[in-house]
Amino acid sequence: MKHFDVLVVGSGSGMMIADAAVKNGKTVALVEMGKLGGTCLNVGCIPSKMVIYPADMVNQIKHAEQLGIKVTIDEIDFPFIMRRTKEFVEHDRHPMEDAINHVEGLSFYPVQGEFIDDYTMKVDDEVIKADTIFLVSGARPLVPPIKGIKDVDYITNDNVWEMTERPESMAIVGGGLIAVEMAHFFSSMGVNVSLLSRSPRLIKNGEPEVSEILITSMRQRMHIETNIEVKEVQRKGEGLLVKARTKDGKEKEYEVETIFIAAGRKSNADLLKVEKTGVDVDKRGYIIVDEEYKTSKENIIAFGDAIGRDMYKHVANAEARIVWQNYSHGHSHPMNYDLVPYAAFSWPQVAAVGLTEAEVEAQGISYLIGEYNYSDTAKGAAMAEEDGYVKVILASEDYKVLGASIIGPFAPILIQEIITVMNAGDGTVHPITDAMHIHPALSEVVQRAFFNLREP
Repeated sequence: MKHFDVLVVGSGSGMMIADAAVKNGKTVALVEMGKLGGTCLNVGCIPSKMVIYPADMVNQIKHAEQLGIKVTIDEIDFPFIMRRTKEFVEHDRHPMEDAINHVEGLSFYPVQGEFIDDYTMKVDDEVIKADTIFLVSGARPLVPPIKGIKDVDYITNDNVWEMTERPESMAIVGGGLIAVEMAHFFSSMGVNVSLLSRSPRLIKNGEPEVSEILITSMRQRMHIETNIEVKEVQRKGEGLLVKARTKDGKEKEYEVETIFIAAGRKSNADLLKVEKTGVDVDKRGYIIVDEEYKTSKENIIAFGDAIGRDMYKHVANAEARIVWQNYSHGHSHPMNYDLVPYAAFSWPQVAAVGLTEAEVEAQGISYLIGEYNYSDTAKGAAMAEEDGYVKVILASEDYKVLGASIIGPFAPILIQEIITVMNAGDGTVHPITDAMHIHPALSEVVQRAFFNLREP
């Protein structure tokens, strides 16, 4: 049995821990059940943005007619877009694969390990043990109990990157970030998309105003149903028959070539059999941790998607820094999850940070709301931008920024000004309102939202 100072399970943000541990003279075992680099690099953030940018270009070209420019799209080379994406990811991953077996002090196990005893893991036909274990094992697509789904070929964010031919039609099950981004991509490629969401809103944890704008805009390019649940999938000819039921009991059917499941995520903790090393999970299967990411078992730490909180790459990276500081120096600062930002690279784009109005109300905080439309700025009007909208929330007492949501072009960029202010100094709005903003630039829409305050 090999014994290590540190065992890291997961090579996404877990690689940050493995790298730091090796540099500090620790012997490290790194176990990865999937491809080196984790979800973000291989099947998440990176490939999705590689395919979405061409989709954005398609929509920009179509929008040009509103500005007096008549352009036609002669061809969309779907196989090229998918091949370019795959090659880009492989170009990033291959140097890591070439180097990892030559790192002194690091043993790499590219297998699905599972625990067999306290601090003890079986990896293929080997058994390894470690003094400290970091579980950064990520999550996988959650496949709902849809009748017949196991009898048909379906797409998830894990296998969509293997597609080489564009389908004619597709049902997408879900209404979250992956669902709206993939709906944007495939519809822009010319696929007849039906987006089917159980929730009454898209991006259900966001502001209702943003969801309403998003649904209205996306319905111009695809079919969208909310408050509907897919119950059954059957083969029909060369395609599929998708049967669904609305919240009020109405039965609906969709004939499509394929189906994309984007209905949530499931922790990989069950694949590791973490209970055999004394680690508790919650009723959803996510690993339970305290504010220092310590599990129920001493010297076993977990973070990232495996714990099921704000499952974004930037959050996992921040958690990794906190975890390493605590492990190496014995102290850290707990993360404030009320300040976590996110973005959906849909069309229109969506970005948000902090609390929603409903969450502020639930906490009993006295607050002010600021709103502004892109079209009410000079740059927004020049862009003929009809959907763009900003909503901000401030504490009435001290003007501390509590949250913000933006929908429209460049939303993930525009919101960074707010994210920075919320994380710096006293977190108040004054740096934004006092700073000079270039006129006419789209960033004015953010400042003007804070100038346009009202009581709820």
